[in-house]
Amino acid sequence: MTQDLSITALVLNASLVVQLVMAGLLVASLASWTVIFGKLFGLRRVRNRNEAFEREFWSGKSLSEMNQAVTAKTDTAPIERIFASGIREFLKLRERRLDAGAQLDGARRAMRASFQRELDTIESNLSFLASVGSVSPYVGLFGTVWGIMHAFVGLSNMQQVTLATVAPGIAEALVATAIGLFAAIPAVVAYNRFARDIDRIAIQLETFIEEFSNILQRNAAVAAPAAPAAAAGR
Repeated sequence: MTQDLSITALVLNASLVVQLVMAGLLVASLASWTVIFGKLFGLRRVRNRNEAFEREFWSGKSLSEMNQAVTAKTDTAPIERIFASGIREFLKLRERRLDAGAQLDGARRAMRASFQRELDTIESNLSFLASVGSVSPYVGLFGTVWGIMHAFVGLSNMQQVTLATVAPGIAEALVATAIGLFAAIPAVVAYNRFARDIDRIAIQLETFIEEFSNILQRNAAVAAPAAPAAAAGR
């Protein structure tokens, strides 16, 4: 008799343990694709908004104008939140009439803290892709080993074993490995791509912190710091 060796038949005829492994891998694959598309559009949005703010920042506007514009926004980019934390701390320390070094150090610490928070947010769900990429092949291999073991246990009760009787059981087990690779490969590729993109964003933010610190250092040397508008010049 000709046996049905289609993927659907192999999955339906597999043992319960192998079916559970396949179902878990399919759920992990679906979740990883959800993370991949969300991270793809999210990082693109972050890059575009960061670049837009940098263009506006270097367009010649004063720091007070930039601060007012950022404060008025309800949805800001990471680089805007870093700017806001730095200028807010800088102005607070100027009102207390601290020396220039204390003003600059306080602003830098505030921006570095904000930078770490933003980086943690940007890197969210990246570890999930790494886990799927590293664990899925082994989970699929477990399903394959279990399926082959189950197939050979069933063959032990047969008087005559041929390739036709062995093939379906082994094919059912190998489907688990195939699904494991199907879940792992896109997750690994996406993880490497996103890790590279996040490194570029981190470098962009760190560069902005250094450049903005230089501007604040020049403003910290101003002797009369009473009003926020005194920090307007660059």
